[in-house]
Amino acid sequence: MDATQKLSVFCQNVLRHSTVQVKENKMTHSRKVRKNELILTMTLSFSLSSPASNIFFDNDKRNIFFASVSKCGRVRFRALAGGNPGVLSSALVEANETAFIRDQEEIGSRIDGRNGRVGLKTKEVKENEMGLEGLEVLWDDRFGTGSVKDYLDMARDMIKPDGGPPRWFCPVDCGRPLKDSPVLLFLPGTDGTGLGLLLHQKPLGKVFEVRCLHIPVYDRTSFEGLVKFVEDAVRLESALSPNKPIYLVGDSLGGCLALAVAARNPTIDLVLVLVNPATSFGKSQLQPLLPVLEALPDVLHITVPYLLSFIMGDPVKMAMANVDDRLPPAQTLEQLSGNLTALLPRLSGLADIIPKETLLWKLKLLNSGAAYANSRLHAVKAEVLVLASGKDNMLPSGIEAQRLSTSLQNCKVRYFKENGHTLLLEDGINLLTVIKGTSTYRRSRRHDYTSDFIPPTMTEYRNAVNQQYKLFNFATSSVMLSTLEDGKIVRGLAGVPNEGPILLIGYHMLMGLELAPIVEAFLREKKVMVRGMAHPILFTKTVETSLQEFSHFDHLRIFGASPVSPSNLYKLLSTKSYVLLYPGGVREALHRKGEEYKLFWPDQPEFVRMAARFGATIVPFGVVGEDDIAELVIDYNDLMGIPFVRDWLKESNQNVIRLRNDSSGEVANQDMFYPGIFPKIPGRFYYLFGKPIETRGREKILLKDREKANKLYLHIKSEVEGIMSYLVKKREEDPYRDVIQRTIYRAFSAPADQVPTFTP
Repeated sequence: MDATQKLSVFCQNVLRHSTVQVKENKMTHSRKVRKNELILTMTLSFSLSSPASNIFFDNDKRNIFFASVSKCGRVRFRALAGGNPGVLSSALVEANETAFIRDQEEIGSRIDGRNGRVGLKTKEVKENEMGLEGLEVLWDDRFGTGSVKDYLDMARDMIKPDGGPPRWFCPVDCGRPLKDSPVLLFLPGTDGTGLGLLLHQKPLGKVFEVRCLHIPVYDRTSFEGLVKFVEDAVRLESALSPNKPIYLVGDSLGGCLALAVAARNPTIDLVLVLVNPATSFGKSQLQPLLPVLEALPDVLHITVPYLLSFIMGDPVKMAMANVDDRLPPAQTLEQLSGNLTALLPRLSGLADIIPKETLLWKLKLLNSGAAYANSRLHAVKAEVLVLASGKDNMLPSGIEAQRLSTSLQNCKVRYFKENGHTLLLEDGINLLTVIKGTSTYRRSRRHDYTSDFIPPTMTEYRNAVNQQYKLFNFATSSVMLSTLEDGKIVRGLAGVPNEGPILLIGYHMLMGLELAPIVEAFLREKKVMVRGMAHPILFTKTVETSLQEFSHFDHLRIFGASPVSPSNLYKLLSTKSYVLLYPGGVREALHRKGEEYKLFWPDQPEFVRMAARFGATIVPFGVVGEDDIAELVIDYNDLMGIPFVRDWLKESNQNVIRLRNDSSGEVANQDMFYPGIFPKIPGRFYYLFGKPIETRGREKILLKDREKANKLYLHIKSEVEGIMSYLVKKREEDPYRDVIQRTIYRAFSAPADQVPTFTP
């Protein structure tokens, strides 16, 4: 029986166990993908006893099956069949919300055959037919609703021997992904359950089609066999969607698998996310324990999981993974205590998840996998993101991340110094947030800062407000003012139009200190994302170290920062976005002593004509307060007066992207440097958004008449200067300009954004 006949028999056997009734079947064409591989397509006519939207068929060791149900009542199967396809078998089937796993139907409530379940409500289907543009700002990612306790409970259900080979499954919690979402294949570590994304699968499932690899506890597939298994899935996905990237998230041993697959398939567009990859296993602290584990009596193996749990991760951080950070200390301690009480007794279950024979086998897999991957690093062409833990007691992950960053051609590193080996199961990391913050998410060959932008989630917003910028917001207590159509100045952002495209043009404060409060205020009050245009250097590895921690620059990318360029500005305005642009750029943000509140704008009306092309509304704004929180003590001129520092500055700026090569004078001086600042007792930030300037209806005039465009440009510049002069004067009337007075008022009266200020 050839592969085509086996596929036909397989499909009919599967459907016989579901509610789908097969009337007839007809094999259509076969399309050759590459040497010795075919994509086989079969169409079946059927009738359904209940509505169905799709069906998924998992694969055995050599064949991968997918199926989708069309509205007209036809189901399409696709299979990647090699030259020796072997015996077809059903490892996982999803039909009408019933999951079939051989001899393990009790897992059906936890595992779905595909991200979208059969029989979805019409509203949910319509929502997910939209792309990222349909994703609301501050959407609920449901992050933190799972726990390590859930992981151990689910793992106990999955480890029952079934005699089956490795297989793929899709977690039910992932839900249905948005349109055009790329595939993400999760490759587990030594546990092999495939449940390592438990804390992350809900947010990931919104923008990825998530599939997890499950390696049964008594499976003894070699490392090369696992590589071939994953490779088959990768090649099928590449054949079906050649213009989409395929994500491989490899945890520990899975990191070796991901690197091996990437090395063997350099022409496939892969994105690797390696979490404490086991490529450094040769230097692991577990190496001396191998002879001890082999000689350990079976009766004592029950103690090994407790030892490994403390070696591999921090139980406290695991217990904190789903604790709400907004709770008061007493309730936080109570919830943490309850989580630990529930978690610790379950650690004995690790002895079942990783019995002695399996543990020894997995350690041998780690050894062979590390050697296999390390010998092929030179062949890896994929984009790679390495996540390394600073307190990994199993592997020297920090040192290994540094080695991989220099050994791989396209590699970024993010270092989590307070986390252990089981990084994805611990508090302090949201995998989707990391992917977004490193600009690693894309749906095509190249990352697009407009179409691939994922709006911030409510979790990310709360983290920024309550943790990352909490102290800064407390110190500056920003006052937001805006101007209505009649010229009246009011507290808040009511004067800023509610519909885009909007172009916010203003003054760039020292070090860009004004940016975070603007973004936070627009999210809080208007529920819109302000897309800030930033210097391209912030999106390169130039500003990163070999062990780069998740930084302020990563948060800027999460909250909408985009490299400043005409093409990116064009794309953002064409999508009716709120865009924040600083004509003064680097020279304004890195100004010299005595230059605060001075504009360094070029002579050309760079943004006016672009705004007119889309009929955008221009809103000029000014901000003051930098001189109330810090004093500039060492500027560019001071540094250039020191010989060895001057030489270092010139050398470090040689390869920096220049944005104003056609300008002259101080505006053209775009050298990057770190100024020396001395903090003061904090004052207050004051923002005023001026009266909106419409370009709608004036498009032809502003595009054709450069003189009128330049006149409008000078008017906007004058408005910004006037706004700052107004704020500098009016802040003297603010009784709560001093942080001490604000603190006293807040203690008894109001939150930070409601502390009174001067009367406009």
